[in-house]
Amino acid sequence: MSFSFTEVFLSQFILMFIAIVTGLMFGKIKFGKFSFGISGALFTGLVIGWGAFKYASSIEAGKSGYDAAQNLISSGVISSNFFDIFLIVFVCAVGLLAAKDIGIVLRKYGLKFVALGLLITFMSAAATYTLTLFSKDSNPYEISGVYTGALTSSPGLAAAIETARGHATEKSESYDTMGDSEKIKFLEMAGVKDIPKDVQSFKITDDVKNQFITNAEGSIGAGHAIGYPFGVLIVILAVNFFPNIFKIDVEKEKLQYREELSDARKQSSHVKVIKETKFDIAGFILACMFGYIIGNINIYLPFIGYFSLGSTGGVLIGALILGYIGKIGSISFRMDSNTLGILRDIALAFFLAIVGLKYGYQAVDALVGTGAYLGVASVIIGVIGMLIGFGVGKYVLKINWPMLSGAICGGMTSTPGLGAAVEALGSDEPAAGYGATYPFALLGMVIFTIILHKLPM
Repeated sequence: MSFSFTEVFLSQFILMFIAIVTGLMFGKIKFGKFSFGISGALFTGLVIGWGAFKYASSIEAGKSGYDAAQNLISSGVISSNFFDIFLIVFVCAVGLLAAKDIGIVLRKYGLKFVALGLLITFMSAAATYTLTLFSKDSNPYEISGVYTGALTSSPGLAAAIETARGHATEKSESYDTMGDSEKIKFLEMAGVKDIPKDVQSFKITDDVKNQFITNAEGSIGAGHAIGYPFGVLIVILAVNFFPNIFKIDVEKEKLQYREELSDARKQSSHVKVIKETKFDIAGFILACMFGYIIGNINIYLPFIGYFSLGSTGGVLIGALILGYIGKIGSISFRMDSNTLGILRDIALAFFLAIVGLKYGYQAVDALVGTGAYLGVASVIIGVIGMLIGFGVGKYVLKINWPMLSGAICGGMTSTPGLGAAVEALGSDEPAAGYGATYPFALLGMVIFTIILHKLPM
């Protein structure tokens, strides 16, 4: 009989289980009247992910557990497959729960959600560009990556990498026309170790140009990895603390929203009542599959190019559509809310723990190391976008808090934030606001990411 503590401790399953259990325990701790609930798994995941990566990096070749440590490092602590599957299950459950009233919600709030989705992403992009102007010692491509990370957008990341490649190529071709300081920064970003004093007479090779382009793409990814956990944390804290900061009577706003919805239902007399089933496994899987297909459809826009909704947007839209339809033949998409709620909470706990484990090392490293500026940048970008979105949504568009909390999460394209909003309100009402805002925010992310790289940096 043998047992390797290192191999078991560094197992992805054990790390997830530990993060969830400790996270739920942490989530029950009261800070005044507030507690983090399921979101606690994110915080413990960050700490455990950082510790596991640090421990794995310290194991030398030939020592017990070295292979397990290398597997953990190469997979980024947790495999992206775990990230994707629990995200899909969570989003599908939320979409099916919110689907019943989505038609009424869109008719009543539709244009407001479009405005919020584009406004939040635009203001965050403006804040990003401003930060690039002040980042003389930092890499502007990393700041651009932080934008996609602070708004937790994988499609935005894909667009940023693609446009950074074009921007870096143009920049490398214009090397001869640069000034001294710009050339020095170019060579530093290209990884040139011995930079000559007379940079004007220094001629770069194709290898240097290619390395600059490669490093530009890598910087986008690094910025995204650092910005992502901070973006998640900001949204979770916002949906929990905004009601206290801005003196919002949550119960009153929930009642107001339900009265508005009730009046809208009465005006929509054609809405048919569909009987709920306990749980339809085929219906749930079909909703996941249908949404995943939608998420992989590439949509072409003139001057912008192709973009897709990704698994998050696609599965949410797919679940909302099928849930709204209610039933196809013997397959039901209207399921018991308690059953879907349990499935949603389990998937959310795993998803948040995985986010923490996957990005824990970068987040802690950003706080204490050279990435501190990027960590601060992600906080600034996220806070500006959310505050302006909240101010316009609450005081200009007059959207009630249950809808607005979901719309803010949708504008930030933050699925963990949606989970926190749902838990904080004790209902799935924010999901409708999230689902209606998300596609337009995602479109804004792609557009403004491309525009960012067209501007001088």
